[in-house]
Amino acid sequence: MFPPLWMQFVLGYFGTLAATPEHLIHIKQTADSLLGKENYKWSVIGIGYHHQFQMCTMAIIMGGHARVGLEDNLFIERGGLAKSSAEQVEKLVRIARELGREIATPDEAREILNLKRKDKVNF
Repeated sequence: MFPPLWMQFVLGYFGTLAATPEHLIHIKQTADSLLGKENYKWSVIGIGYHHQFQMCTMAIIMGGHARVGLEDNLFIERGGLAKSSAEQVEKLVRIARELGREIATPDEAREILNLKRKDKVNF
């Protein structure tokens, strides 16, 4: 048996669905019905300040995973540029903890993503 599929729902960019709660719920329900909840893992990427933290917060509430970083959004708050992707991660970690979600360690994240451990990678 193959490992669960990993699906990233990208919302709010040209050629994607708009970043709305309705679209995220629809995508998740569609994946559930086509694949079965146990056969995939998922995360959300919201493009731009107006979407990144809102869509990622929804993903956390819905039991999914979330991705933030400067490649998707340059801001930490309205009108305030983020200093780094790490600053955005720290903000999302605060949100997740407020919502009662545990945060994966780097090793747990590698396991969730089915990646090799850092000490096992050959360059």
